Amino acid sequence: MKENKIIFTGPVGVGKTTAITALSDEPPVQTDASASDMTLVRKGYTTVAMDYGVICLDEEIKVHLYGTPGQERFNFMWEILSKGSMGLVLLLDNTRTNPLKDLKFFLDAFQELLKTAPLVVGVTKMDIRSLPGVDVYQKYLAQHNFNVPVFEIDARREDDVKQLVSAMLFSIDPGLEV
Repeated sequence: MKENKIIFTGPVGVGKTTAITALSDEPPVQTDASASDMTLVRKGYTTVAMDYGVICLDEEIKVHLYGTPGQERFNFMWEILSKGSMGLVLLLDNTRTNPLKDLKFFLDAFQELLKTAPLVVGVTKMDIRSLPGVDVYQKYLAQHNFNVPVFEIDARREDDVKQLVSAMLFSIDPGLEV
C-alpha cells in the first residue's frame, strides 16, 4: 500500500482538528490539553503535539493527515511533522485581527517544506467576517510567487475539507482524488 502524508497548519482555533475529524476514515488521534494562555480566549482546549487522521483513497493508497499545534511555542512540532510530507494545507481564520499577517507568518514558518511540497489554502469563518475575500488572499499569494488554490471552507463540513485535500492531491497527481 502506498502511504502519503499531508500537514494541516494554521493559527489557534482555525479548525485544524475539526477538519481532520470531518475527513478521517477512522476516529482521529488528538493531543488536546486545557488552554492556559491567550488561547483560552479562543477555546478551552488546544492541540499540544498533533492531530492525526487517515483516509484511504483506495486499497492501494492511504493518506495520513497530521494537524500541527497552532501556538508558536509548539513550533518544534511543525518541523517534526513536516518530515516526509507531500503537501501543506494552510487554514486561515478570517475573523482574526490580521489574517494576511497570519498567512505571511505560516508561509515563512513552512518555507523549507514549501520548496518541495504544494500548498492549498482554506479560509474559515468567512460567514462571520467576509473580508478579506478569497481574491485578496490569492493576490497576496501571487505577489509572493505562490500560484495556489484558495477556498472558502467550513472545517466542520466533510465536503469542504475534501475539496481542499482533492486540490492538494490533484496538484501532485491529476489521477488522485478523495
